[in-house]
Parts: sequence; C-alpha cells; structure tokens
Amino acid sequence: MSDKTPTSRLPLAPAVLASSAPTAQPKKIAWRDVWRVYTEAATLRMLLLGFSAGLPLLLVFGTLSFWLREAGIDRTTIGYLSWVGLAYGFKWVWAPLVDRLPIPLLTRLLGRRRSWLLLAQATIITALVGMALTDPRLALEPVVWCALAVAFGSATQDIALDAYRIESADTPRQAALAAAYQTGYRIAMIWAGAGALWIAARAEVTGGAVYQQGAWQAAYLAMAASMLLGVATVLLSPEPVALVLKPSRNAAEWLKGALIEPFADFLRRYGKHALLILALIAVYRISDVVMGIMANPFYVDMGYTKDEVAAVTKIYGVIMTLAGAFVGGALAMRFGVMRVLMLGAILSAGSNLMFAWLGTRGHDVNALIFVISADNLSSGIASAAFIAYLSSLTNINYSATQYALFSSMMLLLPKFLAGYSGKYVDTFGYGHFFTASALLGVPVLLLITLASRLQAPPAPSATP
Repeated sequence: MSDKTPTSRLPLAPAVLASSAPTAQPKKIAWRDVWRVYTEAATLRMLLLGFSAGLPLLLVFGTLSFWLREAGIDRTTIGYLSWVGLAYGFKWVWAPLVDRLPIPLLTRLLGRRRSWLLLAQATIITALVGMALTDPRLALEPVVWCALAVAFGSATQDIALDAYRIESADTPRQAALAAAYQTGYRIAMIWAGAGALWIAARAEVTGGAVYQQGAWQAAYLAMAASMLLGVATVLLSPEPVALVLKPSRNAAEWLKGALIEPFADFLRRYGKHALLILALIAVYRISDVVMGIMANPFYVDMGYTKDEVAAVTKIYGVIMTLAGAFVGGALAMRFGVMRVLMLGAILSAGSNLMFAWLGTRGHDVNALIFVISADNLSSGIASAAFIAYLSSLTNINYSATQYALFSSMMLLLPKFLAGYSGKYVDTFGYGHFFTASALLGVPVLLLITLASRLQAPPAPSATP
C-alpha cells in the first residue's frame, strides 16, 4: 500500500463515470476487469478510510438518539438535536481552507490531504471521549457541544477524504473506489450502531437500573479507540500526487482562487443545467436521512432490546451492506451511474414503506431482520452509485471544495427536515411518518430522469 498512483489500467474505453460526464453511456467493461479493481492497493486503502469516515455519523445521530431515548429524553428534543448534523450541510464553507490552506509543520511532514485528515481524526477522538464522560440526564448541553465537535471534525475529515479519493485514481476506477469507501463507511456505521449497542449491553451491571450511564460510557470510549484504525491508515498511506497551485500575488487573488473559482468552474461547465444537477443532489437521499433519525427511537418504543437490534444489524446488516455497496459499484461500472441512481432511489423509498409495515407487527424479530436487511441492501446500492455520481461532477483542480459543496447540499435540506421528525411522530405516529418519508422520494425519480438526458460537458484537465 505504498504506491501513489495505480500502475495497472482498465481497458481503454469511454470512462464509466466520464469525469464530469455522469450521463455518458459507457462501453461495457469485462466483468473480470471490473472485479480486479477491488484488489488494488488504492481500493483497499479506501475501504479502511471509509471506515474512519463512517464511524462518527451514527454516534451523533442514530446511536445517540437510542442513548438519549433510553435516558428519558423526549422524542421532540431528540429530533431537534439532529440539527447537530447541519455541520455536514455547511462544510462547503470551510472546504476551501481544507483544499488550499497548509497546516503548520503537519502539512510539511504528511502532505496537504493527510495532514487535514489527521487533524480531523484527532478532533473526533477527543470529542467522543468528552461525550463518553458526560451524563445527558444530569447535563444535556455538554453532550450537545461534544456532538457538535464530533460532527465538525467528521465533516472536515469528509472534505479531505473525498479529495484524497478523487485524486488517488483515474476516472474509470472512481466507481470501485466509491464502492470500497461506501463498504467501509457502512461497516463503520454498523459498528457505531450495532457494535456500540452490543458493548453497552455487555457493560451493564446485572440487576441494575434500566438506564446505566457507565454502559454508554464504555461504548463511546470504545468508539473513540476505534478511530485509531483511521489514524494508522493515514500515517501508512501515500499522499496523492500534488497538484501545482498557481502562486497568488495577494490575499484577494488567493481568496478568488480558493472560494470563488471552484463554484464558478462548476457553473461554467454545466451552465443552465447546473440548477437541475444541484436539485437532484439536494434531494436524492432525502427519504433515508429524514427517516433515519427516528429509527432507533422506533426500536426502543417497539420494545426491541439493545442486544436484539445489535444482533440483527451486526449479522444481516453487514451482509446486505457489503452486497449492496459492491453490487452498486459493479453495476455502475457495467451499466452506467444514472441507471443505478434510479434503482437506488426506488429501493430507498420502498425500504421506508417496510418500516411502516414493521410498525404493525409488534415485537417481531423476524420482521425486523427482513426490514433491516432490505434497508441496508438498498442504502448500499444507492450510496455507491451516488458517491460515484458526485465524483464524476468534480473538477480535480478543485476536488475538495466542489465535492464538499455537492455532499453538503445532499444533507442540508434532509437534515433540516429531519429535525422535525420527532415532533411529526408525536403528532401523527410512526406509520404515517415512515409513509410520508417514502413519498419524499417521488420527486427524485423525475429529477434523475431529467438529469440523465443532459449532454456531458468537456472533461476538465488537471495540472499534475
């Protein structure tokens, strides 16, 4: 895992993701060449770094909502606390700094991308330890501030990691890197969800009170320690080949290159179609994100134990996550991203309807297995294709800033609406909520149809 760029190449054919050509119809690549990409060093590194990226997310959303609900915090408050995730929606604000600004000493030692990754990981570890040492029943505010720090560090890690991924391989490999990244990401989410619940359940004192703060403390300290895998991967990985940045004569010119030019470049390349693309990005994951914040409170209120949820997610969730991510990446390379985007959107909305059905079953573990399996499979397929799509829109000269803009827009509206999810459930019930969240996915299908008809602009050139 020491190479800076891949030495092997896929057969010469139109790029699967057509760098900045997401709608181009690709020439089919042989299946043996598709699967061979998954064994390359850059792909394996992305699997580990994807784990580091996915770990913090549930610790400030799903797992935190389970913890807070068990601690007696009401659903409306839990819903509002999900607005901590808006940090992900505004990461484009400081993305230009991550893209261009060196960190004293650290950047000289590790390079631009790895230095920012390491700083972000250190922030996440410190804030997770802070959450572990705070009891939300006694003081909720410190938990919120630590969760904000986790979200900020995680968003910063995403900015640097997305740029690292895009700069680590050629365009045809981006679907495979996206699939590997998404697989590691989803495995980390299972560990941060099912794993944290399992650790908390094991740490409970037999015969103790229903809520035990020590159990959750042990779980969050274990999650902080798990981030060390990402730290080790960053230290052992190579820095991508650096792009030559045009020297700036003054601060105004630097600000123009760092803040304005990345957004102007996107508008120049896509012109009047830019709004359609941005609208698709803004709503593609809306069904999943809006529903997700109430999933764990739903499990608690339906009477499922931490062990039951952890066991089902740990076994069936892992299998379906791996299947979904790799199948999604392979299908995108074989048939094109837009077709798999459509499939993922349909499956994601459909899995929300399954949660509405689960609410009619009472305490039914077999039904829980079926729904969690279907949800993880659909999310894996949709996410792998969507990451590849976002990567295809990015000009490598502004990879961190442009990708941060896209991924921020992906979360901004859904996270805002998710803040009202607890109040919606309190007013209308879980069944109505899950059905409504599925219907939010209907406009996505129309936007994908329109975006698939766009004429791809010329591919941007990079300055190596």
